Amino acid sequence: MIINEKEIKKLLPKRVQNSHKGTFGKILNIAGSKKYVGAAYLSSLSALRVGAGYVTLASSEQVCQTVASLTPDITFLPLKNLDELAQEIRQYNVISIGCGLSDNEDAQKLVEFVIPVAKDFAIPTIIDADGLNILAKLQTQELGQNFVITPHPKELSRLLNIDTEEIQANREKIAVFASQKFNCTVVLKGHNSIIASNDAFKINKTGCSALSKAGTGDVLTGIVAGFLAQGCTPFNSAVLATYIHGAAGDLYAKKHNEYSLFASELLKFIPQILTKL
Repeated sequence: MIINEKEIKKLLPKRVQNSHKGTFGKILNIAGSKKYVGAAYLSSLSALRVGAGYVTLASSEQVCQTVASLTPDITFLPLKNLDELAQEIRQYNVISIGCGLSDNEDAQKLVEFVIPVAKDFAIPTIIDADGLNILAKLQTQELGQNFVITPHPKELSRLLNIDTEEIQANREKIAVFASQKFNCTVVLKGHNSIIASNDAFKINKTGCSALSKAGTGDVLTGIVAGFLAQGCTPFNSAVLATYIHGAAGDLYAKKHNEYSLFASELLKFIPQILTKL
């Protein structure tokens, strides 16, 4: 039930030497807005940090230009209309949607478009942040086994119409209930995050208060996407991601303290955790 290092070592995808970027998966990360450029940056680069071969950020032209000035490591798809997205989306092995997206009308149209496409073509998809807020408004009844959602308690409260206090008092039970309701993998974030899929669940014990910073959830989303891209199941991707994400926070706290972490610094500590594993 509690995730341990031995289990993580077994789940970690192997790296084949006769390979190319496509071997390790292509991710379309639909993220970012004028207010939340950092979310697009963090969720894109963290996927590469755990081994994904290729990440494209799909966002507004302004966000793409800003993130391009910060990193040369990803490609970009400036979003002009849904027809263009429709032509591009099936070229990718994984979709990530929601980080810093905002919840305006354009963002809602994006989420409404992406979910049926991901369902129809069984594309592994992770939904986080504003994507979840839009999902709550859409009152979606079922997503499917190829989906992962990563709500914090307030986001899950909106999705289930259950008080946050009740969720926190019954975290395992409600995470399992949510996974059954939406027929997907659920990561209920927080201290001792719960990963649930139908009647199975795991508890992650890594992580500390250092991770209580804006942007760390975007890093987690990218890590999940990175493992999905390498062929891990949605449940195993979520287990790997929560453990490694928490362990990176723990390592930072051990070397420094629990006060000073920037979310972007997790990108520097993830390689050290992978080396240990």
